Amino acid sequence: MMSDIPLTLWSLLKPLGEKLKESLVSVLPVCLIVVVLSLTPWVDLSVKELLIFLGAALLLVVGISFFNRGADMAMTPMGQYIGEGLTGSKKIGLLLSVAFVMGLLITIAEPDLAVLASQVSAIMNPTVLIVTVGVGVGLMMLLGVVKIVFRADLTAILVYCYMVLFCLAALLMDNDETWPLLSLCFDSGGVTTGPITVPFIMALGVGIAMSVGGRNANENSFGLIALCSIGPIAAVLILSMTPTSVPAYEVPNLSMESILSEGVFDILLGSMSDVAQSLVWIVVFFFILQFAVLKLPRTKIVQIICGILYAFFGLALFLTAVEMAFLPLGYEIGIQLAEAHPAVIIVFSFIVGMVVVLAEPAVHVLNNQVSEITGGEVSRKQMMTALSVGVGISICLSVVRVMYGFSLLYYLIPGYVISLGLSFLVPKLYTAIAFDSGGVASGPLTSSFILPLVVGFCVCIQGESNVLELAFGVVAMVAMTPLITIQCLGFKSVVSARRRRNDAFRRIVAAAADDPIIYFE
Repeated sequence: MMSDIPLTLWSLLKPLGEKLKESLVSVLPVCLIVVVLSLTPWVDLSVKELLIFLGAALLLVVGISFFNRGADMAMTPMGQYIGEGLTGSKKIGLLLSVAFVMGLLITIAEPDLAVLASQVSAIMNPTVLIVTVGVGVGLMMLLGVVKIVFRADLTAILVYCYMVLFCLAALLMDNDETWPLLSLCFDSGGVTTGPITVPFIMALGVGIAMSVGGRNANENSFGLIALCSIGPIAAVLILSMTPTSVPAYEVPNLSMESILSEGVFDILLGSMSDVAQSLVWIVVFFFILQFAVLKLPRTKIVQIICGILYAFFGLALFLTAVEMAFLPLGYEIGIQLAEAHPAVIIVFSFIVGMVVVLAEPAVHVLNNQVSEITGGEVSRKQMMTALSVGVGISICLSVVRVMYGFSLLYYLIPGYVISLGLSFLVPKLYTAIAFDSGGVASGPLTSSFILPLVVGFCVCIQGESNVLELAFGVVAMVAMTPLITIQCLGFKSVVSARRRRNDAFRRIVAAAADDPIIYFE
């Protein structure tokens, strides 16, 4: 009996230790870049600021580890159980209703949406913005479930949806009072698919697709995140067409001293309160489904409860670290690099973009899911490389846009034309993964470290009055570039496969030509 206790503790602690190791490897590059940068003449950070940053980085490592463990134990199984259970009940109306409600609830629970809403509270009511985005996600979740059940072509749906988006964007641009909100509208699509949303939505898609079955069930399971990134953009574009005056954006106080004046413990309590209010709706709705439809055994329910506690503490620590150090430090570094030399921030933005995606919790969830679903055909290393390059390019291009002051559409229109064009040339599996990856890459660190970095740069270069138009849009760029890089990965696989077939054919022909022909009389 006693020998079972260490074994049980070891079985609980070993996976957490592996998550800690992964998180440390993910966060360490960001820390090294900031520390090295502080030793250069371009950025002057005090010893106190560096110590606070390193302490916050430690919290970040622990938070990501706990959250990723919680996602494995609770968020992913919850989504898969709901998808399998409701699809197995063969009640399409119930399945669609639950998809809409869960889309709304998990969006309200998403922390990086709350971060974005707080940064634009001067021009748009945060509650209205969050609910509007939630409705957009709910509607697209409903469409995504229909797509999976009836095995509709994802590429055709995406082409149509993006045509509608750019038509709405054109209507917004026609109004002189509302067009500065364009960048915010496209950013809202990127921030909805974060650490809470991604594990649940991906698992829901897998659960439904596997229950529906079919030859391409694995491929059919992807695409929900891609659609859920489109709905918020359309919803906020429509919402933005109705303001009564020109929005006057004011940069919030992002200094580290003002944020820490609240006290670290108070920041932690605030984060725990926010996470609890977010998770409670998902948990309550899941248990309603459990008693009404799912009827899961007690062992699975206990595992899910433990996972929810892991996710709760992990996300609270993550958000505390982000608020106390990463957000203010990103803003300060942006200002100081702009004052030093604009060219420096271009190089820095590319490097930091490549490494910051490593610390996004949802990225690890996506990579694990992709590797598992594809049976290793798309490896975690390939995914991470494509995502890192894509995010680095996107932030670099965003900085260039701030320097020269042109519209976000000069990037988005050709970018999505290329993305959708590639979708006709690569295997559909790569297209589905790519469009899902775009939403996943733009997580909490993007909205709370990269966005303040670009805001600080914009304040110094273009002035505070142009922040809304020029600095916002970086999240949308982070969500767009992986669509191209990952599909290029797919295009490379197609070319490599064709080359291997041609080489094999040439060897067969050569072997046939070398064999003598013998005639028998």
